[in-house]
Amino acid sequence: MSGPLPRLSPLLEAVLGVGTDLELRATLQRIVDSAAELTGARCAALGTRDPAQDGLAEIRTTDAVPPPPGLLSVPIHVHGEAFGDLHLADKRCGTPFTAEDEQLLHVLAAQAGIAIGNARLYEAARQRERWIEGAAAVTTALLTGEAAADALMTVAERARLLADAAAGVILQPTPSGGMEIVTASTYDDPGDIVGTTIAPGSPVLEQLLGGEPVSVEDSATDPRMTTRVRHRFGPSMMLPLRAEDRLIGTLALPRRRGDRPYTPVERLLAVQFASQAALALVLADAQHRRARLAVYEDRDRIARDLHDLVIQRLFATGLMLESTRRRCPDDDVHATLGRAVEELRSTVQEVRTAIFALQQPPADAPTSFRGRVLKETAGAAALLGFKPATRFTGPVENRVPDQIADQLLTALRRALATASRRPDVSRVEVLVDATATLPDGRDAVRLMVYDDGRADDEDGTTTVWQSPL
Repeated sequence: MSGPLPRLSPLLEAVLGVGTDLELRATLQRIVDSAAELTGARCAALGTRDPAQDGLAEIRTTDAVPPPPGLLSVPIHVHGEAFGDLHLADKRCGTPFTAEDEQLLHVLAAQAGIAIGNARLYEAARQRERWIEGAAAVTTALLTGEAAADALMTVAERARLLADAAAGVILQPTPSGGMEIVTASTYDDPGDIVGTTIAPGSPVLEQLLGGEPVSVEDSATDPRMTTRVRHRFGPSMMLPLRAEDRLIGTLALPRRRGDRPYTPVERLLAVQFASQAALALVLADAQHRRARLAVYEDRDRIARDLHDLVIQRLFATGLMLESTRRRCPDDDVHATLGRAVEELRSTVQEVRTAIFALQQPPADAPTSFRGRVLKETAGAAALLGFKPATRFTGPVENRVPDQIADQLLTALRRALATASRRPDVSRVEVLVDATATLPDGRDAVRLMVYDDGRADDEDGTTTVWQSPL
């Protein structure tokens, strides 16, 4: 290129104009429009050499017809590397492009390379800021005491939004050596995604279990993808959630079919986010365990106090009343003391039941028969507005077989539901007696559910269910 450059003012305006916008797409569009205006071309387009790097394939003028290739093309370099080519066609005056047009285009292309480099830096900084803010928000949310399922959903949903993905999916290892989707955040109902598994031996699975991220160009056609929902998605990232040499799971971020692939910068930021999220999950789990341990310790202390102090005092008081009743000649006083002794016995049973309930883990499903009964009565409190009083008599854990226990629980559930529908119910008492006897002399377990609600003009109703042992 040599010789003076005419049309200097329009060129200066174009050179200055291409660097005024820091957003990459807007910068490329300004370059294309400036090139068309400088040369009088009706059609202009900028094609990138590596669409995956910036997520952009081609930028054109507002003219709907693409320019024929090769009429006037100038390469654009960014930091010494080929970025793409600026193509012009169909000059408005009908004449071919001149050497002057080519000189103008080369000058504009040089300035465009600088503007694109700046826009890339700005876009990368802005993306990094969004991902860092997202990771910080996830950490804050997880450390506020969310349940495990809620914590995983928080990670999946935040990652989906940051990555502009169609779904955010968490997979966790299965006992068989595969992986299963346990949490999914999508625009639509994720119900058909949760539960999807990756079978053991999958090449993708081997990479993930080894702590390596996996990048997929098209989930629907990639032979490594074997899940039944793969046909719904296109480009995808699968990122191990790994912390303290422990694989918690995998974060998958698939986009819709036809969406642009992830750029290297997006993949790098997503990997960093996954590492931060995995660490936050580990810290949240440790915090949750410490909180549960503190609850267990408090419950054990309360249970010991109840057993060592309250029950012993109640038992001693009952013995004193029993002794006084035997020595008392007055029938009325004798009967009153007898009722007091029975009340103390019932209170001892209730305290023992409370001690047993305190020893149950707060979030674990009870496996013992006594625990299952307590769970049913605790669940009925939501309908009744108060918790029913529950007592057990005899060795219920040892004497009641599983089949009869299931039948009793069904009867208890039905009786509690009936009690909740009675008007003016303010008290419900549940008794499970493993020392009952049937009229024919056989040993039995008896369930009695009393409520003080009105039914058929009677105050108070008792439901009785029993079964031989």
